Amino acid sequence: MRGISKRFGPVVANDRISLDLWPGEIHAVLGENGAGKTTLMNVLAGMYQPDSGTIRLAGEEVRLTSPADALHRGVGTVYQHFTLVPNLSIMENVVLGEGGFLVDLGASESKVASLLADFGLDVSPRTEIRHLALGQRQRVEIIKVLVRGSRVLLLDEPTSVLTPGEVTSLLDLLRRLRDQGIAVVLITHKLGEALAVSDRVTILRGGRNAGDLGPDVMSGANRESVRQRIVEQMFGGSQAAETRMSAHHQSGDTLLSLRAVSTQGDRGAPALHDLSLDLHRGEVFGIAGVDGNGQKELGEIIAGQRHVTSGHVLFEGVDITNRGVATATRIGIGYVTDDRLQEGSVAASSITDNIALKPIGRKPFSNGFWLNRQAMEEHARRLIADFDVKAPGPDTAIGMLSGGNIQKLLLARELALDPKLLVCNKPTTGLDLRTARFVLQSLRRQTDAGKVVVLISSELDELMEVSDRIGVMYNGQLVDVMPRAEADLELLGDLMLGGARRQRRVPA
Repeated sequence: MRGISKRFGPVVANDRISLDLWPGEIHAVLGENGAGKTTLMNVLAGMYQPDSGTIRLAGEEVRLTSPADALHRGVGTVYQHFTLVPNLSIMENVVLGEGGFLVDLGASESKVASLLADFGLDVSPRTEIRHLALGQRQRVEIIKVLVRGSRVLLLDEPTSVLTPGEVTSLLDLLRRLRDQGIAVVLITHKLGEALAVSDRVTILRGGRNAGDLGPDVMSGANRESVRQRIVEQMFGGSQAAETRMSAHHQSGDTLLSLRAVSTQGDRGAPALHDLSLDLHRGEVFGIAGVDGNGQKELGEIIAGQRHVTSGHVLFEGVDITNRGVATATRIGIGYVTDDRLQEGSVAASSITDNIALKPIGRKPFSNGFWLNRQAMEEHARRLIADFDVKAPGPDTAIGMLSGGNIQKLLLARELALDPKLLVCNKPTTGLDLRTARFVLQSLRRQTDAGKVVVLISSELDELMEVSDRIGVMYNGQLVDVMPRAEADLELLGDLMLGGARRQRRVPA
């Protein structure tokens, strides 16, 4: 790729970026949120056409007009959010979209079965996707693009929804693909994973090339020195060095209690079963679990968004069961969703309007039927500055921003309401090192002021660092709750996969 530029309205996502991919290498593309990584990969995947610049595959200049065109030319993409059809089999998903009216399912089944075995999946090609674990589904996504002859494999945040064991298996698989001569591109914010598996690294900053590290550096230098070099190139200097999180505090009296709470999921199946929990003032309560085990539903119950079928929710001793979002917001409960664009914001509306969505009925933003647009814009400008949001201005459509900047704005909107309890569902997913650190420090400051933060996350290192207590969800139940000091990654990972509860420590 040479001189690739791509603009979205006033936002320049890629500014004359160049990138070389070599066969038989794992190439990590790193950069903070808004650096242009995903846009660049979407250009290579045929999702976007560049405003300027050229792409050459095996020396031939090409114009990739669509994802299907890119796949036909040997560039396959595995997106962060899987594109498999749950009710179809593995084989049906793999052949879905192939050209022609007739597909030889017999030949396809034999080929898919061979690939499943090569990828360490002991399942039949006729197994429906919905019966697979997330790590298995991801391997099917990879098989789906490789079976079409892909020579370049693009992976966007591939470990964001995986357990620690699944991450290890995926990295081993990427090494095997590299040894087969495939060019693997890894877009990630997890520097540890990039350092563990990458042969080459490209760093982007502000939509431009900021640095490149070749195999000689990646294999020959001290890992910590390479890490520091990457961080400095990503953020433009040593000021990006991490600062230690503030000390954890003893929890205070109970702010919110759940008593034998049960609820249903979006499709009517039971999601939580007789769950009880007390949340104490001044604590970060971390919730670990593989997606789909009830964490999201638990957060929505606390925020007043999901109906409780049995049990009670008590806030400061008052029963608020099924009183709704308006009541929860009024008494001081905030919620930051993991779905930034579909649930958390209106993509086509301005930053100003999105920031004002929740406090719109309060002064000074409105007075009866009249909106105070000036007050709304001043409020938006203040939050943009306070949270260091990279945006042309408050009139910019929020959907034009990077995921990290949208996340900052959603957090800023909730914190501006001064909640007593804040539920955050995966607030750092897809965020760069510095932005994730900013978010976690902002949450920690809330508990320093005696408030409660419920942190739902699949990042176990993050939970270990910032939580006072950690609960593990499995199959709709809170299977264990422990002080952070008694937790470790192996224990948490085992509980997330249905392992037995730990033995309680008995005082001597």
